[in-house]
Amino acid sequence: MNARTEPGEAEPVTPARPPIVRELLLVAGLFLVYKLGRQLAAGHTGEAFRNARDVWHVERLLRLPQEGSVQALLLHGDTVVQVANTYYATVHFPATLAFLVWLYLRRPAHYVWARRVLAAVTAAALVLHLALPLAPPRMLAATGLVDTARVYGPSVYGPPRTDHLSNQFAAMPSLHFGWALMVAIGLIVATRSRWRWLWLLHPLLTLLVIVGTANHYWLDAVVAGALLGLALVLIHAPRRKSTTAGRGAPVLVPAEQPVLVGAGR
Repeated sequence: MNARTEPGEAEPVTPARPPIVRELLLVAGLFLVYKLGRQLAAGHTGEAFRNARDVWHVERLLRLPQEGSVQALLLHGDTVVQVANTYYATVHFPATLAFLVWLYLRRPAHYVWARRVLAAVTAAALVLHLALPLAPPRMLAATGLVDTARVYGPSVYGPPRTDHLSNQFAAMPSLHFGWALMVAIGLIVATRSRWRWLWLLHPLLTLLVIVGTANHYWLDAVVAGALLGLALVLIHAPRRKSTTAGRGAPVLVPAEQPVLVGAGR
């Protein structure tokens, strides 16, 4: 018998899905921790407005485009601005949840990767929300922007002093943009369709909506993108080796699996 080993062609393997009950509890727990953490940052009104003026000033020093130029596009008609407000209010969580559910069912290894990345980005965002409370541009008179949700509807926020469900002084970073960008990147990585790059329209549209509705500054999206980029560097996506015939689905295989050569001869 020849005991020599050589790397060989491994059979395609599909990673087992994590237990669904554990995943539901984990995702729910992370969401509750995030919501509670956001509340710890609520109430810092004076600091939030000082930080908002600083961010607005920095953006002008950097010669970033005026947020008002994007909002002007939305204000051409009530229907357009209402669609933008609806997109802001209703797409964020459902799109991310649908993304995770699809990965869990169809790409288990990519699901684990995406969940870890989203958890890391959200945790880092929470730290920034606590350290840097920031009033959104719709609250800052110096911006000259309209609170489109309040004026045209629909709105997900109440008056800041009575809104106990959300922290409206947690503008930076924008998880609307960070999560949308991860959804697009995750679907591009996990699929093979020639049209998969169109998923980038989701974060692009989200960026225009969050800026045009005066819920976020440009820098909120920049910081979210930077946090996501760091998370993607530290948390590697599963390696793709081949595709399933006719479906374009990636198949994951072990990186190296030694096999016995000459065994049984």
